[in-house]
Amino acid sequence: MSSVPYVATLVAGPQKAALSDGVIARAAQALPGFTRSRWLQRGVAADLFFSGENGRAALQPLADEARIDAIVQPVATRAKRLLVADMDSTLIGQECLDELANFAGVGAYVAAVTERAMRGEIAFEPALRERVALLAGLPESVIDEVLATRIVLTPGARILVRTMRARGGYVAIVSGGFQQFTGAIAQRLDANEHRANRLIIAGGKITGKVADPILGADAKLQALREISARLGLQPAETMAVGDGANDLAMLGAAGLGVAYRAKPAVAAKADARIEHSDLTALLFAQGVSGEDFVRD
Repeated sequence: MSSVPYVATLVAGPQKAALSDGVIARAAQALPGFTRSRWLQRGVAADLFFSGENGRAALQPLADEARIDAIVQPVATRAKRLLVADMDSTLIGQECLDELANFAGVGAYVAAVTERAMRGEIAFEPALRERVALLAGLPESVIDEVLATRIVLTPGARILVRTMRARGGYVAIVSGGFQQFTGAIAQRLDANEHRANRLIIAGGKITGKVADPILGADAKLQALREISARLGLQPAETMAVGDGANDLAMLGAAGLGVAYRAKPAVAAKADARIEHSDLTALLFAQGVSGEDFVRD
């Protein structure tokens, strides 16, 4: 049996059944070397401390049955100083390119290609160029219209970013989408920085082209490494969250890689997956209590 202290954080979804004392008791029985538990927010999130191996595998059947999320990690490195987050379908509930495509009359086709790319079934870069080409001729003003009328922040996103920053953390949005959107979302969330591709605009219209180089999986990984080095951080001090195949390399390199409502291949490979709770689960995972969240 391992002597390394681990923590399993159980988090219930905000619209689901509350996390109960009974579920915590069953989780404690399943965990090898269980020592103690504590509430982070009664009915919502709790920590269970243990010293055995394979805690995630031990808890997953119960988590699936109770429709809760279980995040397992070493206690010593759970607090993070850097969060690198995907934007589309992670920090926001939409895919910005798909929303633009709706204005061009090709929404269904583009959404299908996006789904395949995010599942890793087709290469990201050519799929991006193909979809953007279909936007040629759209007025630039459509970007502002989409931002104003179609884009909604994911529940918990603003609390996550603001609380991370209040605790001295750094938050970067790194997206395979477009700077025209990440800039606006970074401002809404109060993130420290953002990186994304750039739609080329000419004469007030979208040209159907993307500026080189394309920011894909390798660029997301490099961004995590560059920002970590700039801040003088070790990998264990970092967290990344995303949902698509182009996030996998980034998730794998972070101290804690979290798949949020992710495609199956991504959820299977990430350190943790969030299926039921909102993005505040990433704060509970760091041992932050609900009363210490920075709320609007």
